[in-house]
Order: sequence, then C-alpha cells, then structure tokens
Amino acid sequence: MTTERHKTHGVAVGRVMVGGGAPVVVQSMTNTDTADVAATVAQIAELAAAGSELVRLTVNNEVSAAAVGEIRQRLDELGVSVPLIGDFHFNGHRLLEKYPDCARALAKYRINPGNVGSGEKRDEQFNAMIEKAIEHGKAVRIGVNWGSMDKQLVARMMDENARSADPLDADEMTREIMVASALESAAQAEAVGLGPDRIVLSCKMSGVQDLVAVYEMLARRCNYALHLGLTEAGMGTKGVVASTAALSVLLQQGIGDTIRISLTPEPGGSRTTEVKVAQQILQALELRSFTPQVIACPGCGRTTSTYFQQLARDIQDYLDASMPRWRKEYPGVEEMNVAVMGCVVNGPGESKHANIGISLPGTGEQPAAPVYVDGVKTVTLKGEGIAVEFQRIVEAYVKERYAS
Repeated sequence: MTTERHKTHGVAVGRVMVGGGAPVVVQSMTNTDTADVAATVAQIAELAAAGSELVRLTVNNEVSAAAVGEIRQRLDELGVSVPLIGDFHFNGHRLLEKYPDCARALAKYRINPGNVGSGEKRDEQFNAMIEKAIEHGKAVRIGVNWGSMDKQLVARMMDENARSADPLDADEMTREIMVASALESAAQAEAVGLGPDRIVLSCKMSGVQDLVAVYEMLARRCNYALHLGLTEAGMGTKGVVASTAALSVLLQQGIGDTIRISLTPEPGGSRTTEVKVAQQILQALELRSFTPQVIACPGCGRTTSTYFQQLARDIQDYLDASMPRWRKEYPGVEEMNVAVMGCVVNGPGESKHANIGISLPGTGEQPAAPVYVDGVKTVTLKGEGIAVEFQRIVEAYVKERYAS
C-alpha cells in the first residue's frame, strides 16, 4: 500500500498508539448497561477477543460511573488489557469529579461539544473535563455529531453566513459548523493545557457524501488524530455498505487514525460484527492484516453443486476458530490467502495465486480436487473427506511456514 497518510499527532490511548504514523486502530462500543458489571465485562472481553483494540462504554449516570473501576479491575484479572473509553454527555464534568476511580480507569474521555452545556456553563463544564484529563494523563476525543451540534455555535455561524455576500448553502454550512465546532473545541482544550498529542477529533455524520466532505475539510485544516465513523449507519447490508463506502474513500486518501462501524445489531446478534467489518475494510484496502483470507468463487451454471460453498464456509469457520491460537504461535499467519474454487475455469489459476488453494470439480467434471501450495500442485483429494483433509493441509502449512 503506497497511500501517504495524513500526518497527525500520535496519541497514546492506554497501551494503544493512535495517529503519528501508527496503524489504523479498530474501535468498538458496548451496548450493555454499564451498571451491569458482569454483562459489560463479558461483552468487552468478547469484543477484545474479536480484535477490537479500543472499546467505548456509556458513562451516563452515577451508577455507571461507579461501575467503571470494577469493570477495569475484572478485565485486568481476566487478562483483557483493552483500553476503555468513557462516552460522556451532559453530566461528564460531575461524574469525573465525583468518581475518581472512573476517571483513572478510563484511557480516554469522549466529549461531545454539542451537549456539554450552554451559555457560560458550556465553557466551565468543558474545561472541567479537560482539567480532569490533564490531571489523570488521559486522552480526549472531541466528538462532534450532526445530530447534537452546539446550538450557540450554529446560531452564530448561521447569522454570519446570512450576512455574507456569498452565503453557503445549507449542506455546506452544516459541514463548516461541524469542522468549526471540532477545531474551536480543540483550541479551547489546548488553551486549558491539554497537549495536541492528547487530542483526537471526530465529526460524525450519517450521510456518506457528507462524511467524506467534512473529513476532507478537517484533514486539510488540522494535524490532530482523526477518528472515523458513519454515525447511525443502520442494520445489515445497508449499514455495512454505507460504512465501507464512506470510510474506504477517506482511508484511501490517508485520512483516519481510528475507525468504528456503527452498525445496529440484529436482535440477539453479536456486537462483534462491527469489529469484523472494520477489520475487513482495513484488510481489503491492504492497510492491515487480521486474519487469513478465503478467496471463493460465487458459483455459476458450471457449479450447480453447493459443495464448494459449504467447503468455503467450513474453511472460513476453521480459520476464524484457529486464529486466536495461531496469532500467538505463528506470527504473520494473518497474511495467508486460501482459495476455494468451484470449477476448472478459474479454479486452478486462483489456487496457484493463493498460498494454499483447492479447485473443486464443477458439474460434470472429474470428481477430483487438486490442491496447490505456493503455486505448486501437491496432491489431488477425492472422496467424502475432502474438507477435513484440506484443513489438515492448511494446518501443516501454517506450522511449517509461520513457525517462529
């Protein structure tokens, strides 16, 4: 990957470095009641195991603030060291003051300048949170959201725009206000004494084109580390596609230091889906590698049998299940490519390009499956046990190729 990254200050968020040339970091957020310590610890552990490198949790009342210290302690006892981010709105200044264990346990505070207060209280309450970050040596994300913009800033900038000889249209003005809110708040935080190496900015919008435009503006105007995310992305395919479209355009330009995919989970669905989508975006753009990739053909009239689809699924499940162990024992295995193809048209060729590939027989083809290892045909599998035999070949290859 040759894309030049937008140059930003490096920010230490616990043990994780954000910006400053560090790899783009995957972030997620819990949806448990933070006051439910057991449920929150379990979900954070699950997100961390899936690969989330930062986890944000809601801190919205005294009960949740009181629970944060215990949550951090239990995670440490489990060996889960993922840094925690406190999501504060409206009352964060009071909670950080009253619950010092919470302030110490969090690695970063998220402040929304649109709802930290109004009038004279706005600056007072914002400054109080920044002072707590300075006191405890924590990073701060100033997160502007177009659903909760600073009303006073909106009124002021709208009035200025109306008096302008060449006023901006509504969409352009919204973007200007978003960027101004982030930059003015960052300047205020620095004036209080927080260094630029402790500040992360975000300007989240729910429209793809809006998000791309506002982050391009933000990147041109500052060198703060930037957190990317399409807010309220939605459910299922819509949320995945919209988030991928927006973030890929920005990441390809070198913009973005952390990312989060704000998917609405299916009822009873795992929160880890947002982590896997974030990883796949970064891996598809060749920015990072997280897990071996399975290349599988979509099937056509030449492959009326679904056997290769089942094998592709089984292999992907096998790789996912093996990665926690492999990641510790076999560094570099996350860059491995595995091809599971369905007929002789592209099967042998794709299999040769992968580290390991298998070309299954299409409709009417000889019932045999040649296996290629690093471009060389090594064996032809037959019978009912192809899936198990192929997994054994993959396991042997991993041990031989990636052993320390």
